[in-house]
Amino acid sequence: MNPSHERLKARTITANIFKGSVGNLIEWYDWYVYTAFAVYFSAEFFPKGDPTSQLLNTAAVFAVGFLMRPIGDLLLGRYADRHGRRAALTLSITVMAAGSLIIACTPGYSSIGLMAPLILVLARLLQGLSLGGEYGTSATYLSEMASGGRRGYYSSFQYVTLVAGQLVALGVQIILQRLLSEPEMKSWGWRIPFVIGALGALAVLWLRRTMDESEQFSKMGSESRKSAGTIRALMKHPKAVLTVVGLTLGGTVAFYTYTTYLQKFMVNTVGIPKEVVSWINFVALLVFVVLRPLAGMLSDKIGRRPSLLAFGILGTLLTVPLFLVLESTKNPIGAFLLMMAGLIIVTGYTSINAIVKAELFPTEIRALGVGFPYGVTVAVFGGTAEFIALWFKSIGSESLFYYYVAACIAVSLIVYWRMGESSKVSRIEAELKK
Repeated sequence: MNPSHERLKARTITANIFKGSVGNLIEWYDWYVYTAFAVYFSAEFFPKGDPTSQLLNTAAVFAVGFLMRPIGDLLLGRYADRHGRRAALTLSITVMAAGSLIIACTPGYSSIGLMAPLILVLARLLQGLSLGGEYGTSATYLSEMASGGRRGYYSSFQYVTLVAGQLVALGVQIILQRLLSEPEMKSWGWRIPFVIGALGALAVLWLRRTMDESEQFSKMGSESRKSAGTIRALMKHPKAVLTVVGLTLGGTVAFYTYTTYLQKFMVNTVGIPKEVVSWINFVALLVFVVLRPLAGMLSDKIGRRPSLLAFGILGTLLTVPLFLVLESTKNPIGAFLLMMAGLIIVTGYTSINAIVKAELFPTEIRALGVGFPYGVTVAVFGGTAEFIALWFKSIGSESLFYYYVAACIAVSLIVYWRMGESSKVSRIEAELKK
């Protein structure tokens, strides 16, 4: 292949990775805006009570949204395996836009009573459906579009944009905190980020319509597509399904603990002011984003399994000490360093989990195989992490949550120890060689 053709191919890959990734960013921004602004709108949607009770209610709705993710993985994963990755990604961003717009326009509890939290739940169900389909299809698309030998690097951008979505949500929060007073934020300012998310999703809708379809899906015959994306076909790969569940369990609990719950922990338990916590989260997540592609690139050289083992060992041993020290840390710099330590540990999982799952399944079942078992695991463990943490706090036993997180990581460590090196038996590479 001549150099000019190589450069053209590289530019095409980069363009498609960008189009897929920026849509992923908006999806996750819309998802994270909810938890970033929960401290402001929790009193708007629920009856008066103490702050922990109101946060517990919003955390419960956050968890309910996760229950739709396996359904989204099932429906949109099947759709992606039959009709294409591009079509499924376009559909998922449309549903996400609708959910954000509903939240932005819903009156508060004082105006419409119980209808307010009910509509909030409906909107989160739509967003959960969208995000469920987004994850499996996005991981599949990025893994398939990447060039051989760089799949770890390119697929890491799924979590780059995932965390970047949270980072943008925090950035919007910091700007609004500087422009608006606390009463204004609680009254109407919290609606602004949801409007931004809905408009951003509509812009991405056009962008995704211009993406190329992956080579692997394009090579599938019409007969293969008719039988693609079914539960029966997925059940022919029980070992791969159980591997996805096992490697996800500890990773998703740790990820949502260190990126989502930690913000409320610093405010509600440690007692650091909201504005300071926003900056701690923003800077820590910015560094976290930079680490993703570096770790993905490293996995292309040394393999995926060493990264997973590093996360499993360090997460199991250090989670409890990190939280115990953070409990009594009033210094913002100290809190930042402790959060950063947790995020560095989680990097071993987040940087490569997408490509590891994609390498386990054949093309005709890849989107469903990557997404569905992952979605079920995240719904049961990731989506409930914040709720469980707040529940332990409400009964005066918050420290038990630290041990719960460490135990979940330990279970995944056993899976990492027993599994093989996915890059050496990659179904993606094997199918391209046929």
